[in-house]
Amino acid sequence: MTKTTPILAASIAAALTMAAGAAQADDMAMEHCYGVSMAGQNDCAAGPGTTCAGTSTIDYQGNAWKAVPTGTCTSIELPADSMGHARMGSLEPLDRDLPA
Repeated sequence: MTKTTPILAASIAAALTMAAGAAQADDMAMEHCYGVSMAGQNDCAAGPGTTCAGTSTIDYQGNAWKAVPTGTCTSIELPADSMGHARMGSLEPLDRDLPA
């Protein structure tokens, strides 16, 4: 029994560490960031007639949002559009990159 005690203690410690990490992640403040998700990977709001999560049809669709850590949305680096114009995330829905 003395050989299993350290293993059991290590297992319990690992489980508690993982639980604490999950709780910390749940406590992280998040915000809706429009225009940063790839097609089909949005968390919600992809325009009229959509059912929500995963319904965006265009990469960086302006009216679809992804939950990101608070304060990071407008600093997310995105590739330029086809005309070479810079794109940024937004805390409000955008009129760019919308389905036809």
